[in-house]
Amino acid sequence: MRRRLTCVAALAAAATVALAGCASTESGGYTIKQGQLTTCADVPYPPFEDFDSSTASGFTGFDVEIVGAIAERLNLELVVRDVDFDALQSGVVLAAGECDMGSSAITITEARQANIDFSDPYYDSLQSLLVPVASGLTGLADLANGVIGVQAGTTGRSYAQQHAPASAQLREFPSDGELWPALQAGQIDAILQDQPVNNFHVQADADYVIVEEYQTDEQYGFAFAKGERTQLIADINAQLAAIRADGTYQRIYDKWFTAGGNS
Repeated sequence: MRRRLTCVAALAAAATVALAGCASTESGGYTIKQGQLTTCADVPYPPFEDFDSSTASGFTGFDVEIVGAIAERLNLELVVRDVDFDALQSGVVLAAGECDMGSSAITITEARQANIDFSDPYYDSLQSLLVPVASGLTGLADLANGVIGVQAGTTGRSYAQQHAPASAQLREFPSDGELWPALQAGQIDAILQDQPVNNFHVQADADYVIVEEYQTDEQYGFAFAKGERTQLIADINAQLAAIRADGTYQRIYDKWFTAGGNS
């Protein structure tokens, strides 16, 4: 059971001693609401984040469980907010103070680092191309006159812009929650996005297959408002290292990837 943090402050020569999870001297405070760690994510994006009414937060997934383990160690209650990914990766919702952090399979890139701060990397990923088995498509080269679905603001979109045939049409969607049904309905010919998400769909429906994977050396990090959460980032990094060291990270990883058949 998660415990809410009780802040104990002692005044000495006008100085305040704050315990972990209490309000700090950072701009905006340690968290936007005392005793809680509010993370923003674009849902659904399985296996990283998805809806689940049976959990305390109302959400589940690899990202959710990793952040939940970190929050518990910081004596903070995890709160998850569903937001648009483009607004998250651009830093808009973070700068507006809508959440303490972003945990939504966000690839660390130089462009994003201009607007947001990142934690240490917590997941290595790559891109992939998902198509219907019956389509006979074997890769990007076969989509010269096809329609490729991508998610707005993502590295998958960037990869498709750089490598898809010039005559291919790219259709942007706000999230996987719209991409996947569009492919199932035949509105697009393929999805180019993170391999673990495409692989989740393959595991769920044998009528679809990943025909290409692209080694992009991507790493995911937790995102924070630029220059505003230095102590929180340090604490997140420390607890991320701790859950790696004691096996908690591996247990969660195996649940969502190895044990579930995903890679």
